[in-house]
Amino acid sequence: MRTGDHASAAPLRVSAALGNMGEADWPTTLAAAQIDVLHLDAAETQRSRFRKRTESGLDVAIALDRGVQLHDGDVLHFDRNAGTAVVARVDLGDVLVIDLSSLLDQPVESLLSRCIEVGHAVGSQHWPAVVRASHVYVPLAVTKDAMEAVLEAHRIEGVSWWFARGAEVLPELAPQQARLLFAGSAGQSHHRAEPGTAEAK
Repeated sequence: MRTGDHASAAPLRVSAALGNMGEADWPTTLAAAQIDVLHLDAAETQRSRFRKRTESGLDVAIALDRGVQLHDGDVLHFDRNAGTAVVARVDLGDVLVIDLSSLLDQPVESLLSRCIEVGHAVGSQHWPAVVRASHVYVPLAVTKDAMEAVLEAHRIEGVSWWFARGAEVLPELAPQQARLLFAGSAGQSHHRAEPGTAEAK
């Protein structure tokens, strides 16, 4: 389908996802289908009602139940006879994941010291961050090499880190945490820190 083919068509109304491409049956079901992608950012995954066009120009009207969120790979529409489908793709950048889990069995004094060191390393760069369980999530503020260099310079014992896709991290976060973490991807400039979050000023 080409952009503009749907210019005069009624919007596709979506009240719930039919399933997700990560589920066993859907990749096989859609193997021969022509897939139209609806690109979403982090802010849109937190909204229950909005309208947006797919890659081909199809107008999609989202109206979800309260508390329901769209996720990367959600199948929003499937027409078996026409061999077409609409799939949501969450466009988020990578995230730095700092793992504190190995510190949990250390003495309290050591645990507090290492956590303060992590807070100093992140805060001194004015990077936004959210904490979920024993992990700290930091959006890419600069290059991966530059962020790794900052952590390596602090040499925080017992702390490891890696980079993960934002779409993989998103399901682990509360809505207010997602809004803070992916503020840049969502095109928003200011977010108030909520309980369970940390934002360097």
